[in-house]
Amino acid sequence: MVNAHPTGGWFIHGPARPGRLRLICFPHGGGAPAEFARWSRRLPGVEISAVQLPGRGSRLSEPVLTRMGEVVAEVAEVLPTDAPYAVFGHSLGALMGYEVTRQLRRTGRRLPEQLIVSGFPAPSTPRTEPPIHHLPDDDLLTEVAHRHGGLPTGILDDPERKATVARYLRADYQILETYEWRADAPLPVPLTAFGGREDTIGADALRAWRAHVTGEIDLRCFPGGHFYFRQHQAMVLRALATVTRTAVPGDRAA
Repeated sequence: MVNAHPTGGWFIHGPARPGRLRLICFPHGGGAPAEFARWSRRLPGVEISAVQLPGRGSRLSEPVLTRMGEVVAEVAEVLPTDAPYAVFGHSLGALMGYEVTRQLRRTGRRLPEQLIVSGFPAPSTPRTEPPIHHLPDDDLLTEVAHRHGGLPTGILDDPERKATVARYLRADYQILETYEWRADAPLPVPLTAFGGREDTIGADALRAWRAHVTGEIDLRCFPGGHFYFRQHQAMVLRALATVTRTAVPGDRAA
């Protein structure tokens, strides 16, 4: 069972588990937070809250956000840091989780016990793919499917659904394609990088996250492509359970 957050709809929650480590999940571009909240069934050791951005799901009528700065400011404002927590982000969600963590440090808030990034190169890595957020809907969706797959079946055959998905995918790609990394001190947070062995984002790109934290990183690669966690969910969630168990609660305020 998943539930919308009572204040503003910013989170979709798994079952409440008082006293357990909270796992904040940032979905990939176009991703549904409910997919990550459902991980609760196989992760009884954590309490999951997945970020739901405006313009999708129960927030479909709200204006989308199109700049990373907007996302970071809004999410950091509502993210619960009163108790120990970890952050997981996949693809664009990894970049969002990282930037939100940097914002929390700037404002003196409690930092996560663990930052888990998935399927995304280090933020300082120059982008080489041409921008696509300006493309017409059909072309945008076709290019997204070509790059990563993962689009709902039959979406191009349903005009209303196609327009809805294209709207928030366009916003997500605009966030990514207008993002500019700004150098700052490495984060004093343990970092684990997950990835698929058949993904175009390889182990070297994941290892490059080492430059963005003060300690070593834990690299874990799984069979599968960009959405490896769908192809091998049980294996991935066992690894995620291990990683979150090693997060020792404590005060990591900067």
